[in-house]
Amino acid sequence: MKKQESNGANPDFESNSNRNINFKTASNDQSLLTILDDIKSSKSPAVINYGASWCGVCSQIFPAFEELSNSFKGMKFVYADIDECPETTRHIRYTPTFQFYRNGEKVDEMFGTGEERLRDRLWLHS
Repeated sequence: MKKQESNGANPDFESNSNRNINFKTASNDQSLLTILDDIKSSKSPAVINYGASWCGVCSQIFPAFEELSNSFKGMKFVYADIDECPETTRHIRYTPTFQFYRNGEKVDEMFGTGEERLRDRLWLHS
């Protein structure tokens, strides 16, 4: 799949996360690095959703990802757009990619979508 140019914020990715303290969006490489440092120094489980504004599958799973953050309050949820964080996400080859962390270490990775699949992985790692 060829990347398309990002033309700014995608309304599909508008978030109400300011009401949810365990949900963060990385707005650039530096903010993602800060979030990753926080995850690596924390004992709390975390999940990072790597997506892109031009990715249709990403926009389909994003609302469920954000809603699931309300169900898994003890877990940190992060969304990072690969076009907004190009240096720190250059290793991401497929969107969406979900990376799961426990005790500061990456313990699992899930590619693609599926709300039930995602919920099962969150339950497993929470």
